[in-house]
Amino acid sequence: MHTSQMLAGPAVVFLSLTWSTYQSLAVPQIGECGLSCSQGFDCKSRVSRNIFNSFCRQPPTSMSPSVLEALKLTTAMKCAPHEGCSLLLRVQASLILHDSLRGLEACSMNLDTQETQCQNVRVSRASRRRQVGRQLQVHFDCFEVSVAQSLYVTLRTVPHFCGVQLDQQYHVEDCRDEDVGRNVPVCFVEKFSYWVDRSRKVILVQVPEAPGAPDYYVRLCLKWFTCEDVGAPVRVTVNRMSRTVSLPYSQELPCLCLEGWSATPDAVRMQACPFEDETEALWDAIRYHPGDQALSWEPACPVSGHVSLCWRPGPGALCHTLEHSGRPAHGRVQYPLVDAQPQLCLKFSTSRGFRVRCPFQERRFQAWKMTVQPAASQGHLRVTFFSPSAAHFQVHLCHQRKSWAPACRPVLGATALPSASGDFMADPAVAFVNIPRDEACVPNTCIQGWRTDVLFSAPQQLCDLQCTATQGTAD
Repeated sequence: MHTSQMLAGPAVVFLSLTWSTYQSLAVPQIGECGLSCSQGFDCKSRVSRNIFNSFCRQPPTSMSPSVLEALKLTTAMKCAPHEGCSLLLRVQASLILHDSLRGLEACSMNLDTQETQCQNVRVSRASRRRQVGRQLQVHFDCFEVSVAQSLYVTLRTVPHFCGVQLDQQYHVEDCRDEDVGRNVPVCFVEKFSYWVDRSRKVILVQVPEAPGAPDYYVRLCLKWFTCEDVGAPVRVTVNRMSRTVSLPYSQELPCLCLEGWSATPDAVRMQACPFEDETEALWDAIRYHPGDQALSWEPACPVSGHVSLCWRPGPGALCHTLEHSGRPAHGRVQYPLVDAQPQLCLKFSTSRGFRVRCPFQERRFQAWKMTVQPAASQGHLRVTFFSPSAAHFQVHLCHQRKSWAPACRPVLGATALPSASGDFMADPAVAFVNIPRDEACVPNTCIQGWRTDVLFSAPQQLCDLQCTATQGTAD
């Protein structure tokens, strides 16, 4: 346990709690805010007037740039009987004392209002002389903060040496935290209750009512970096007969949230997301644009992870990833020149789950197909491609293995067939290639064909041909 000397003046009280004790509590309670330093160091604290001074001096060559070792931030509560609790930011810092240092300074800036408060901790001259080269640990928690505040905290040396600084962003707990919601008065009047009527696609919100309470706002919003409006906020006035508000919604999305707040300046906003575990709608946000053959996915909620194209040989089969199709799942993902084929699918590996969607299978797009028949020349098979529109194809032979991927031989180019009528629907055979029968009819061998006039094409394949008169068709 760290001990320290008592400071003069009523504004500062030393703490007798250890670092580990604070870590064991979610939001610990303290009697008074104060300062403590490592045993053997004589420290005192004061409010700094030189807020975020941008001037710095070059550090001496004998001082390491990492003389500031650590900056840890936590929240504490200061409570009074019958009045509830207020929140304080607790700063825990450590540094190696150098003979040119007199102490350190911590500044906390509210990212919403840019309001800044600083505390300056000085080590006495006699203490500095005795403790040069030793680690100094400082704990102080007199920064007043509010529920759900976003802060930017900077730790610097005194005097301020250029490049010797630690920075950290910190988010103060909101009313959803059990300790804060139960003890901080601002949370008592902010809470609301709700229930979902799925048959009518509405969320019914019960606004809190308290004597002398101000008007109240509720709204639906999509939670990205901020919560973006879905319709206008509804204001519930004090003299309103009913405190229940009905908010219609169109789609059950994990980021569709309720937000409620009092009609007072800087009111804390409470949020609840009724559908946060329902992610199916995210994977269905797929669009195909026939004009430029582009396939896109744009989720309505923030998703992190990875997206790729894959091909699925049959229902329930493993979906094999196409080369060079991997994309990060941040916002909109688009693939140009995509083969609209039932076997072509999108594979999602994200923080919200693993899913495969095959959009062309569900929407019955007109797809090309491949057939294998005996060729006119003896000892060969003819692979013929049929397509509702002009296309180019290639073929290769693959030897099946127990593990993916199969071993495939060099590509065979398909020869385009001229259309007699110029109408692909009436005369759909567009290309063919002849392959040796004794190579294609070997057990565990597949014929694979795919389009080459698009960037992303899923192959069709026929395996273990029996080499009868009618060999087979792949759709």
